[in-house]
Amino acid sequence: MKLARLNFPEYQFKFKYKENKYFIFSEIRKKYLQLTPEEWVRQHCVLYLLQEKNHKRISLNEEKSFKINGIEKRYDIVSYASDATIDLVVECKAPKIQIQQSTFDQIARYNLVLKADYLMLTNGLDHYFCQMDYKKQTYNFLRDLPAKNK
Repeated sequence: MKLARLNFPEYQFKFKYKENKYFIFSEIRKKYLQLTPEEWVRQHCVLYLLQEKNHKRISLNEEKSFKINGIEKRYDIVSYASDATIDLVVECKAPKIQIQQSTFDQIARYNLVLKADYLMLTNGLDHYFCQMDYKKQTYNFLRDLPAKNK
């Protein structure tokens, strides 16, 4: 399988091949997941948060369902703060999917319920980081996410 070169540091992953499909090991879920282009981006993002931004594995959660106006949705990654509130929501797309206004609208809708302080959107090639300003009801673009205190 040809994997896209992503705009993340180089990370080591565990793979397996079974029944004509490739799988990648998730450090968060502790199991192998089918290797899709979006999963490739998601697993890079997880290691980016763990290794570059000092998030603790226990504070990260992947691919969980939640409801918006009674409709089931699924986030890619969230990071919890020490007070159990969500402080980061990450939306991952496959590398061939361009990040557009509709992607920002999607994560903004999710954040109406999740109420994170930070948002990250990535297709593995382009990364966008925002900090929420709830008083002004806007988000401010950042050059990068702040690292967690060790």
